[in-house]
Amino acid sequence: MTIGIDCRLYSPKYTGIGRYVFELIKNLMNLDQTNHYILYFNSEEYDDFVCPNERWEKRLVTIPHYSLAEQTKFLKVLNREQIDLMYFPHFNAPIRYKKPFVVTIHDLTLHHYPNKSYHPRWSAKKSLQIAVYRFIMGRVLKHARKIIAVSDNTRQDLIREYLIPEEKIVKILEGVPESFQQASEEQLDRVRNTYAITKPYLLYTGVWRSHKNLLNLIQAFHQLLKRGHDIQLVLTGKKDPSYPEIPKLIEDLDLKNEVILTGFVSEEDLIALNSGARVFVFPSLYEGFGLPPLEAMQLGVPVACSKNSSLPEVCGDAALYFDPHQKDDMVRQIELLLIDEALRDEMIRRGHENLKRFSWKTMSSGILDIFNSFRNNTNLKKI
Repeated sequence: MTIGIDCRLYSPKYTGIGRYVFELIKNLMNLDQTNHYILYFNSEEYDDFVCPNERWEKRLVTIPHYSLAEQTKFLKVLNREQIDLMYFPHFNAPIRYKKPFVVTIHDLTLHHYPNKSYHPRWSAKKSLQIAVYRFIMGRVLKHARKIIAVSDNTRQDLIREYLIPEEKIVKILEGVPESFQQASEEQLDRVRNTYAITKPYLLYTGVWRSHKNLLNLIQAFHQLLKRGHDIQLVLTGKKDPSYPEIPKLIEDLDLKNEVILTGFVSEEDLIALNSGARVFVFPSLYEGFGLPPLEAMQLGVPVACSKNSSLPEVCGDAALYFDPHQKDDMVRQIELLLIDEALRDEMIRRGHENLKRFSWKTMSSGILDIFNSFRNNTNLKKI
């Protein structure tokens, strides 16, 4: 078959969907010696990507995500191609694309927690944007031949929200980057100096969004300080002016020296920050999968996280769980990992065991099996 893949989010540099697409392509090159692939890139990724052989082609499209061009120009590009099956790694596909395609849905976060920078608060534009998002998602889910969900939590969300037949959705878990290996002492010293880390620290990695629950984390950290713990809190992620309440709370609680806002960090720094953390804390209110806790486990850091959405499914028995709405509960679980060395060692051991369930190769093999299920063209011809 000729299989098209939307690689506009492809990136070896970041976690999230960019990493998902990067790992899929990397593993398909080794796993699949039969099918022909056409990859659609934006400019930077197009220039960097090298096709391994004649079965792999790349196309430069330069079409922004969530744009009108995505629905018009990208549609024309795809319709010109002789593609047997198209794969979209995210819901933002051209809704008028009529040829067979498979889509991965990572979460339904925007159903519950609209991004303030994407949906301006209390404006007429907000309701329109939410309506457009839901409309596109609904159309894509309706016309996809198969839907890949990255967790059972996302699978159940799709069934509940869109009444998707269960047999149309396949759960395929994500993997953990192989590049996440324990940092050296030299690397640890460098990030401590770079970010002014002078004490043992709690770590959160991710973006600034309402559902990430950072305000409760900062308040729980403040309580830990008042209980006598001499620690710092390190928050990674690009500083987002749509969330002024985060730096304001830090200022109001007089925590400027104790809470470190790193801004966006490179993967090298992310690995080092994880490697040196005393406890990794993930207080999210909703996750479709939840890769950051697994990255921490891979680097031998005990994890405390929310007991909701996909996180118990992904973290298994390798995390201490708290109610993310209850700061006192968050404080209790974090404190246990700060002071109980035997518990810390046990959770680190469980973390390494838990990671055996996750592999980018296994994920890619599962997606390839779905591609190959269309090989006899029976499903491809169905309308």
